[in-house]
Amino acid sequence: MINFAKFEIIGRIGEIDAKPKVTNISVCANYRRRAEGDQWIEDSYWNRVVIFSDGQRKYIDEKAQVGDLVRIAGRLRDTSYERDGTTHYTTDRIVEEFGVLAAKVA
Repeated sequence: MINFAKFEIIGRIGEIDAKPKVTNISVCANYRRRAEGDQWIEDSYWNRVVIFSDGQRKYIDEKAQVGDLVRIAGRLRDTSYERDGTTHYTTDRIVEEFGVLAAKVA
């Protein structure tokens, strides 16, 4: 039996930060939630994902741009690091699937 932790995001690209061996992308997903007075409001949340695959990084460089609607799926990985004597904990979203669903709206 294989155990795993996965994520899926459908949202719009806010930033693409390509470095020599990794690309980081921030993606905005919108959620509806009930506010005071029984009204629904949009609650936007920015998710940061990391891409290591050279093939996916090339696809993103050639096809994706800020504002595009994308579908991203992958695995979650918890990590920790020490800084100034304090342990910091993070959850990495490592991309395994990436696709542009629609180009940005002009």
